[in-house]
Amino acid sequence: MQQHTIGRRGILRAAGGLGIAALGVGATSGTASAAIAGSPRFDLTAPSYDLFRNRRLHDDTVQQGFAFDSVNKRLFVAQRRNGSGETSGDLCITELDLAGNYVSAMHLKGFGHGVSFGVEPRGRDSWLWTEVDANKHGYGTRLGRFKFVRGGTLSHTSSAIRKYRPVASAVEFTCSIDHVHGIMLVRHHKNGAKYLAAYRMSQATAGDFSEPVAYLKQPSIPGTAQGYTSYGRYMYYLTGNSYSAHNPRPGNTRLTCVDLNSGAVKQGPVLTKAGESLSFREPEGLAVHRTDSGQARLFLGFASGTGGDRRSNLFYKKALV
Repeated sequence: MQQHTIGRRGILRAAGGLGIAALGVGATSGTASAAIAGSPRFDLTAPSYDLFRNRRLHDDTVQQGFAFDSVNKRLFVAQRRNGSGETSGDLCITELDLAGNYVSAMHLKGFGHGVSFGVEPRGRDSWLWTEVDANKHGYGTRLGRFKFVRGGTLSHTSSAIRKYRPVASAVEFTCSIDHVHGIMLVRHHKNGAKYLAAYRMSQATAGDFSEPVAYLKQPSIPGTAQGYTSYGRYMYYLTGNSYSAHNPRPGNTRLTCVDLNSGAVKQGPVLTKAGESLSFREPEGLAVHRTDSGQARLFLGFASGTGGDRRSNLFYKKALV
């Protein structure tokens, strides 16, 4: 097991001589520079479409984040493991096909909350990038990279995991992978705030986190955080809560688009009514997938059902502007 960090020297190189404040490190806001190439963005006001509804996962807890292996036609969904405490960091990762049919599952011990993770296709195998080494609050303190094994169980102490601390002074790492543009987005906690670091996927897979292409403090976005992902130069952020007497239909689930080059909110928060008729309906997870025909889709996840019988639901937006 190896661990890698990004230090001050790497941060200064990434800033291209602009100085450490230009990266937002130690500053209240800001980004490195307009380093991520221009790209279209999803229109958050456009209609949403169903991928599937009310699918069973391996365990019966509320789903958290999810991620696609578009090469091997797999979908992975994280949830807290049955019988585990809220802060244990024990996760179940369910493998589905792209129609939402159950394939297999893997259990992870002491990893984290599962709010967001990525998948790296390697031949016929899927390697997961998740948070690992859960703290007392149940959030991972490093990023871990490991092979998904059907029916397997993996402890956070296993030598099969390669661990990384992309930003040396930060804690509580999660990530999302944009395979279309080859970027890994790492969200982390530092100095009492959330920050975003974008890396070239080619460098991340080599264990090199010394040169982020963008680094910024996450702008203030109201609501309960429920997931994030990126597509090109834009990050998408999901907030909201399950239905309740204080949050009746259509609920308070909203999407926000952030420009990773400037740190500015480009669109939102926009209320979404995707899956409005679901029971319970708690927003859980965002991910981007590109179909074989080349259509990019922004997927929104929702948990539904009753306690002891929670279900998975995925919807998507496809309009780009």
